[in-house]
Amino acid sequence: MLSSGKRRTGIIGGSGLYDIDHCHVLDDLEIDTPYGAPSAPLTLVEINGHEALFLPRHGRGHHTPPHRINYRANIYAMKLAGVEQIISISAVGSLREGIEPGHFAVVDQFVDRTRGRASTFFDGPVVTHVSLADPVCHSLRHRLINSCNAAGITTHPEGTYMVMEGPQFSTRAESKLYRSWGMDVIGMTNMPEAKLAREAEICYTTVAMSTDYDCWHAEEEDVSVAAILEVMGRNVTNAKAMLDHLFSEDSENALFQCEYGCRTALDAGLFADLSQMDDAALRPINALIRRKLEGANT
Repeated sequence: MLSSGKRRTGIIGGSGLYDIDHCHVLDDLEIDTPYGAPSAPLTLVEINGHEALFLPRHGRGHHTPPHRINYRANIYAMKLAGVEQIISISAVGSLREGIEPGHFAVVDQFVDRTRGRASTFFDGPVVTHVSLADPVCHSLRHRLINSCNAAGITTHPEGTYMVMEGPQFSTRAESKLYRSWGMDVIGMTNMPEAKLAREAEICYTTVAMSTDYDCWHAEEEDVSVAAILEVMGRNVTNAKAMLDHLFSEDSENALFQCEYGCRTALDAGLFADLSQMDDAALRPINALIRRKLEGANT
């Protein structure tokens, strides 16, 4: 059921969010990609009349650590399934006193400190340089802020997400350094996810759910899995309430509106004459460049 004619939203669930309940499950999609299998089958659900595809980032049962996630397969599978916008729901540590455990931050920037992860679909001979000046879709971001507010969740409408490699947590010196840089929250997964979504011309926004104060806060316990799990249940309940409010929008046009060029990102970034490329070069990125190929053939 890769296509139904309906516009689709992708939901990538982080730690603690492994399923979506209170919705009608339509199908489980086993999607193969040129980059291998995604973290899990994509669950096709209907929420208030809208179709969405849910993917647990770490797999069902949390068996894949952040540095081993097949980010390219996850985003490519979303593209193949007709997803136009992705909501990333991620557990994070807070680097600010005011972002308390249990608060949400709908971040607008990232700093990428990961290493060794495959972070592009365009490894050559097709080359592209997409803009990441604004790495999230602000249209989708504002819709999510409104949905969080409607659900009564304490929400910070902006912030910078520091993406570390993991899977270990920060040292105390690192945590204090990131605070001095002006970072607001810290996590391990949203890069290269955001970069790949932009290359795939999919709107992308992160809802960061604070679970702890990392290890910088002198008056709080250092971050631990036990401490995170204690807050996570409440965060997941709030995330599902946020989604319920988001999908209460009757109009598909309103739900999918984008004024920031996310879905045409390759127009300014593609450094290749696709007509000169052979099938072997185009096959691994076919779903990403189909719009460009169809435009060249009209």
